Parts: sequence; structure tokens; C-alpha cells
Amino acid sequence: MVPFSLSPNLTLVTRTILPVLSQPTATGIQNGIGDLNPSFFFVPKGRGAWTFGFGPTLVLPTASDSSLGRGKWSAGPAAVAVYSKGPWVAGALVNNVWSFAGKSDRSSVSAFLLQPFINFNLPHGWYLVTSPIITANWRATSGDQWILPVGGGVGRLFRIGKQPINASLQAYANVVNPDLFGDVTIRAQIQFLFPK
Repeated sequence: MVPFSLSPNLTLVTRTILPVLSQPTATGIQNGIGDLNPSFFFVPKGRGAWTFGFGPTLVLPTASDSSLGRGKWSAGPAAVAVYSKGPWVAGALVNNVWSFAGKSDRSSVSAFLLQPFINFNLPHGWYLVTSPIITANWRATSGDQWILPVGGGVGRLFRIGKQPINASLQAYANVVNPDLFGDVTIRAQIQFLFPK
């Protein structure tokens, strides 16, 4: 996340995700990058334990293979809420995107994402985390719309030179998932942080 001060009362926070994926397909394992997902949150500056942000999110069809992305340009609204007090950080990110352009031979997109998160901070930059990515594909048949993961992991904040970095490893059992989706998700995550 990268914050930009827009005024004494408003900050723009950008969050960009470029997934590096390894997933099973009908012909084996497919490795590569997925679709680029930048989000922009307008966050009123305030004091207290709660922070809220609202803005747009985009999905750009940058996948290195058709099985790793949707092949569509998509956009929609996004919101985030964060509670921070003592060793606890909790909140949720939510968005919904609809396709508006892209390859005509690919299905149109109407997709929901909810990512609740709870971090418990430990000494020396370590933390425990659960941050499942709950999704719904509104274009899928009713039994194949939802992915509901349950699990968590561990992470650590550290620096390389002056650059703060957040790294975590998490594992989730997909207790609800489409027929052709895996039962387990392993997520290794590296974030470059730009605090203000």
C-alpha cells in the first residue's frame, strides 16, 4: 500500500496486487502471473482506532496464460475498514467488479471479494494472521459461485536497508468451493510497505 496526502484531511492509499500463481489444470501445473488488480482508497484523516476508505478497483487482463486470468477489463467499487489497538489489527476489504471490455471469447465478469483479516502482533516483528479471501462468481451456476477458505498463518515485518517489508505464509482449507477448484490454498505473500 502506498499513501499519498491529498489535503490536510484526505489521503489516497493505493493497493496493487500482481499474483504469481502455480495452479493445477487439466493438463498439469500452470505457472505464471495473473491479472493486475490496482485499488484506490480515499481515506479521511482522523484519530482513533478505526480507519475507513472508499474508492474504485480495477482488474487488467495481464495474465501470462488464459487459465490464470479472465481476459477481461473490469472495474467496480471497493471499501476497507481497519481497527488497530494494542497488538490487534483487524478489519475487512470488500469489492465487486464487472467486466466492460476484453476478449470476446471469454465470459463476462461479475465477481465479489471479501477479505476479512485479523493480525495479532508478537515481539520482533512477528505476527499471527488469518486473512481468507472469500469470493463469489455471480456468473457461475448456483453450486459453483462461492469459495470460502478457513485457515491462517504467520508473518514478519522486517527491513532490507531502509525498505520495510511484510512477508507471510498462510494455508487455507476451501470448505466451500466449485467442483473444479482445489480444496487447499497456500499463499506466500511479500509486500513492500511505504508508510507515512
